Amino acid sequence: MGAGILAVVLVAGIMIYASLRAQSRTDFTGAEVATKVPTEPAPQLEEPPVLDAWPRWGITHTQYSADNEPEAVVEQARGVLGRIPLLQNQHIMGWGVGNPEPSPGQFNFRDLDRRLKFMSSSRGMPIITLCCAPDWMKGGQAGRTDWSKNHTVAPKPEHFDDYAKLAVQVAKQYPTVKHFMVWNEFKGFWNTSTNRWDAEGYTEMYNKVYTALKKVNPEIQVGGPYVPIESNSTKSESELTGPWGTVDQRALDAVEYWIQHKKGADFIVVDGASMTNDKGNIPNDFAALAKFGAITTWLKQKSNDMPVWWAEWYVEPENSGWTEEKRTAMQAAALMEFAKSDVRTALYWNPQLKGAGECPGCLWQSQEGGELPMAGLLSGFTRWFPSGVQLAQAQSSDQRIKVLAQERQVVMVNTAAQNVTATVDGRQVTLRPFEIKWSGRGT
Repeated sequence: MGAGILAVVLVAGIMIYASLRAQSRTDFTGAEVATKVPTEPAPQLEEPPVLDAWPRWGITHTQYSADNEPEAVVEQARGVLGRIPLLQNQHIMGWGVGNPEPSPGQFNFRDLDRRLKFMSSSRGMPIITLCCAPDWMKGGQAGRTDWSKNHTVAPKPEHFDDYAKLAVQVAKQYPTVKHFMVWNEFKGFWNTSTNRWDAEGYTEMYNKVYTALKKVNPEIQVGGPYVPIESNSTKSESELTGPWGTVDQRALDAVEYWIQHKKGADFIVVDGASMTNDKGNIPNDFAALAKFGAITTWLKQKSNDMPVWWAEWYVEPENSGWTEEKRTAMQAAALMEFAKSDVRTALYWNPQLKGAGECPGCLWQSQEGGELPMAGLLSGFTRWFPSGVQLAQAQSSDQRIKVLAQERQVVMVNTAAQNVTATVDGRQVTLRPFEIKWSGRGT
């Protein structure tokens, strides 16, 4: 029962919270019966590369990734991800990985081992997201996995300690992993009776996991709350609003509760989209990206300047009809916004598909091989704009060309659907529609 059986898993995106909230926390049917696998020793993983600075940029492996590809494509993907060491993140259940503890005390890390081995072989800086939880912790049957509910149900409070013990087992299985995010998008922590997030329940579970991981190794870095931050175009009572919309105050309240009641944290995690729930990107596609900077600034102010992580971000409305050039240009402008607001970590949700064919936003061509534009964009930003890099002033004579610079390099992106000629950083350039251009600076 390898990762292929998990094709039925519905990978929850930023825009499906309504269905997430409506799901019941009980009534598991247990469609998949766990097969007891022989206990295997923990994999021998290479230590992550020693780098001068935290890379800042990286990816999250999803349902299909390099370990699901033909060997020739695996090698290509390993080269794409490893030429400039990126952050690489994997969840412990779902998103390409089976149930890690189908019954109490019965562990199955086969799928997770495979993903971590690939991450190690591609020079990844490993991160683990502690989500989701076995059925028996959520009101389901031991030995069975109901994937239809896996991503929408949280552990019951009486099993928070069990979930912390599972986190400990994962940390001991992979001692090279020093960064853990606790849970994903508050899944299952929506209180239907009060119509708000159950920040109290999440924080109780988080504190148990945090305490347990720190006992394994005080050097382990732990963060939360990984809450989704939504917005709407209409005005409403909120601490955070702008031309890009109004942030749902309930998400901000959940973040503040966690900040005030956590036992400790090494970073603060959120995710979100540039789009509003009701009108897409406002006032326009590229201007909507300012929301990311505004949220980051708010998080720093509320958390006493805690490092900010974006576990996911999304910029493209459904059925946009965008070309790959515009899609990549939007992502480049989003990365610029993250860098300018001093985001510590930004993880790209890699949308690799199972079969061959068009794969919008992917890093390589699934099943066929061949690098795609988003891979080069992440590599370039990782090389030139790691966390802590000193940004430099660089001007563009035309606001349609966005610019980000450091002492030795400048990157520019044309946000217009036509050629634009402008003076950028003292040089005249002409950029094609949605073109991204890199240029050395100084000596």
